Amino acid sequence: MSMVLFASVVRVGDGLPLSASTDYEQDKDLQETKRHLKGLSKKLSQFPDRCTLKTGPYSVNFTSSLGVGYLMVCTANYPSVLAFCFLDELQKEFIVTYDTKRISSAVRPYSFIEFDTFIQKTKQRYNSPRSLSTKINLADMQTEIKLRPPYQLSPEDLQAINGFSVRMPSKYKGIAPTQMLEPVTLPGIVSCVLSILCGGLNLLRGVHAIESILQNDDEDFNYVIAFFLGTAACLYQCYLFAYFSVWRNSKSFLAFALICLSNMYLYELRNMWQILFHVAVGAFMTLQIRLRQPLGKAPDYNV
Repeated sequence: MSMVLFASVVRVGDGLPLSASTDYEQDKDLQETKRHLKGLSKKLSQFPDRCTLKTGPYSVNFTSSLGVGYLMVCTANYPSVLAFCFLDELQKEFIVTYDTKRISSAVRPYSFIEFDTFIQKTKQRYNSPRSLSTKINLADMQTEIKLRPPYQLSPEDLQAINGFSVRMPSKYKGIAPTQMLEPVTLPGIVSCVLSILCGGLNLLRGVHAIESILQNDDEDFNYVIAFFLGTAACLYQCYLFAYFSVWRNSKSFLAFALICLSNMYLYELRNMWQILFHVAVGAFMTLQIRLRQPLGKAPDYNV
């Protein structure tokens, strides 16, 4: 008989379990599948946002969105469309019920165990497909799966989940989900605006410096380079603030160092207050980048 057996909700950043359905099954194969699911939940960020894992008589399906992962175990013959519709319903209800700040600040496992009530009710509905009234949603999901089928996890992926050192397949390139960052705060918006302003001022002064060089050969072309490097550093900090990147904190610190160096070189063309303004904006922007971490991850204050 095809049916949903178990479901859980976890935080993608660290694999912290947030909620799960009550399970009384003692089948050995099912317990082994749930062990795979537990290992998978700790490494969701390494996989695409929609995956399927076949483990003998059972299957593990999961989706991830906005820093939260939704996993389920079902029998191997359970329709894939129904499985992902089930996960989609969990996702929609969880997002509506709990805000991102509460999710990211949770420290205890199963902090949202009350969500189990909705999981159980939804599981009962999907174990009786004839009672489902969402025929249109099923059709939409079927179309979506045809256009973007879930990634089939391989035995190598399973070894990686269980702790072996296995090189991730190259097919992950280009399909891994973008890491979501925490919501933008007012200080973050202010720092971004000020950084763009500093970049614009540097660009304007650089253009004027080029005009001076064309009119007077004695002008130092290195000033032009310093102005343009300052512009690039300011804009790059804005990019790091808006988007996730590997070694994001280190890159923001290097960009801040470049802002400091360019302003030190330009001390003859700027007064002390102007230099302090540019450096202070760069430092403020660097701090905001470090504070705006990926969802589910605590701020890292180490370089």
